[in-house]
Amino acid sequence: MVRTPLTPEERERGERLGRLLREARGARSMTDVAAVAGVSAETLRKIETGRAPTPAFFTVAALARALGLSMDTLAELCTPAVV
Repeated sequence: MVRTPLTPEERERGERLGRLLREARGARSMTDVAAVAGVSAETLRKIETGRAPTPAFFTVAALARALGLSMDTLAELCTPAVV
């Protein structure tokens, strides 16, 4: 299967998501948050660093729950402002 290259906007949105998750994690360890969310620490690391800019919905939902974030807030903060 050939994957369509991501647009610059998709990459930027993934980077924003990663920053938001990293900030929300704060002093908690990556391993702790990943375990609570039921994902691997490697998956969380890739999302936080932007190397996985389009994670699965259920992965994002699990991470949001583990970090006490609402999906609405994440969606709002990851969507670029319309100028």
